[in-house]
Amino acid sequence: MRKIAILLCTVLVMSGMFSACSAKTNTEQNAKKKIHVVTTIFPAYDWVREILGDQKDQVDLTLLADKGVDLHNYQPTADDLVAISNCDLFIYVGGESDEWVEDALAHADNKDRKVINLMEVLGDSAKTEEVVEGMQEEDHHDTEEADHESESAEKDSHTEEDSHEEDSHQEEKDSHTEDSHQEEHEHEEEYDEHVWLSLKNASLFCKEIASTLSSINPAQKETYTKNADTYVESLSQLDKAYEEAVSNASNKTLLFGDRFPFRYLTEDYHLAYYAAFVGCSAETEASFETIKFLAEKTDELKLPCVLTIEGATHEIAETIVANTAEKNQKILTLDSMQSVTKDDIKNGATYLGIMTDNLAILKEALQ
Repeated sequence: MRKIAILLCTVLVMSGMFSACSAKTNTEQNAKKKIHVVTTIFPAYDWVREILGDQKDQVDLTLLADKGVDLHNYQPTADDLVAISNCDLFIYVGGESDEWVEDALAHADNKDRKVINLMEVLGDSAKTEEVVEGMQEEDHHDTEEADHESESAEKDSHTEEDSHEEDSHQEEKDSHTEDSHQEEHEHEEEYDEHVWLSLKNASLFCKEIASTLSSINPAQKETYTKNADTYVESLSQLDKAYEEAVSNASNKTLLFGDRFPFRYLTEDYHLAYYAAFVGCSAETEASFETIKFLAEKTDELKLPCVLTIEGATHEIAETIVANTAEKNQKILTLDSMQSVTKDDIKNGATYLGIMTDNLAILKEALQ
């Protein structure tokens, strides 16, 4: 957060310079000004493109995370913060990975800027991270336990009189510590940020984007609304194709040798799942117990494949397969759209296209 604060100071200086340099030409610029839309993730970027339609040339559309860095690892640059400060519409997810956004939004050159927080649009439909059977949990307390053990050893060296006194203080300390841990545990509940991996959510988001764009540029409201309605219909048709595929499937369980960002998708179609880690996990190595459980579950359910998300290596999935009885399961990849690059976009990547490709993978996984 200190890094963000430093960047924000830079942004304020840069913004002031830009304002001074452009004061004389404001009238001319306003006449020709494009709407500036900034998004943090590819799906929102693509939804805006679809809603704009043939008006794309009238809008300056920026995707911040366009270098293959996923949402959980992205950190804004000074240029990114300037873009957010000056834009007319900023769209972001709103989960834990976007904690930096609050400070960025506090410094706006454009006082009329609109903001869409996708988690807020979902409201009560937003889902928390879920730890299912066999999933490896992240251990946040190793350091704390080591500290407690050290303190305990030190106390044993005190005299009995000191010990009695410290016991009294320790009881009070333990009481506070227990309350603190309980409060920390309650605050540890984390919402699943991968809200775009539900076609139903995508429809909701597109309607919100169209409405907000219309409030910024009322002259194009009819165009935005019409394009959004057409696109939402395409999303609805693909949603029905997913429902049909799951309905006709003999297997209703997915198994991931990877992080699991697809909770919204599995909830939509009532699919069960097992996975090595939750969707927002920073873990990269699975324990022996996790590998063993997932391999045995693959055998038990006679699953034809082990799934992964996009990425360079799929070592966990390969290890799971190697530990099954048959050792012949396919390793298939579902694209969570967390690492879409500028080159991918130039080569024609779209949200609808990727979700259509995911349907083909899902059908094979559910055989």
